[in-house]
Amino acid sequence: MRQYPRKVVATILLTFVILFATLLPVKAYAGESIRIGGTGSGLGTMKLLVAAFERKNPGIGVKIMPSVGSSGAIKAVAQGALDIGLIGRPLNETELKLGLSVIEYGRTPFVFVAGRQVPVKDISTRELINIYKGEQRTWPNGERIRVVLRPATDVDTTLARTISPEMSAALDMALAREGMVIAMTNQECHEVIERTPGSLGFSSLTQVMTERQHVKLLSYNGVVPSTGSLARGAYPLVKTLSLVIRPEPPSAIRRFIDFVRSAEGRRILEQTGNVPLKMTIR
Repeated sequence: MRQYPRKVVATILLTFVILFATLLPVKAYAGESIRIGGTGSGLGTMKLLVAAFERKNPGIGVKIMPSVGSSGAIKAVAQGALDIGLIGRPLNETELKLGLSVIEYGRTPFVFVAGRQVPVKDISTRELINIYKGEQRTWPNGERIRVVLRPATDVDTTLARTISPEMSAALDMALAREGMVIAMTNQECHEVIERTPGSLGFSSLTQVMTERQHVKLLSYNGVVPSTGSLARGAYPLVKTLSLVIRPEPPSAIRRFIDFVRSAEGRRILEQTGNVPLKMTIR
């Protein structure tokens, strides 16, 4: 698989979103339509939220854009190419100066997934370190382990680094090895894991639950990733998902946010692997 620099891919994706947005009817800018896009982790849940919202609000159309990642979503919202961005990380210092509002809506377990035929159900921190360092190269049945990485600055890579300094160093070693597969988006990561024998990579519980790719969800250090284990503090790895909007949004956007906050919206979040949050605007 040919790999391209992350900045090049991000620029292409953002350009696509901006061009696609220009094809929407003019009324989209009058608050009657909403354009949503961003991190692939939240797209599956968002499609279900949008479907339920449109049933209750037939006069408002919502367009979900392809995954452009958290950074792409922030830029697209700031430039007016998206009305609501989906992100899986806090804004950095430069992004904070854009004057955008961030609304955390859910927490989901950050998980490790493997190909469906991989003969393990659990993975430990020590095993992960050894695998990413290149010291453990096969699964218990002798099949070669094929790691699917994300870019060094990607949200998921950053989350995996928080496991320990040794894990962070192991990831650096994996990223430095020649011939490694690097998936640029959450969806591409799932697709590669699904079709690659012996594969191992990152994901989130909400993405696993809402997409149809056939990947195996692994427990971590003996703890099954679930909203329950996350809520009671038993599962330690978490990805916080947020909405990003411009200040003083039109009524259609406010109505959508209110729907996500509602009992029905929270129920959809819970059913799709998220622990709903209070959704305070920051």
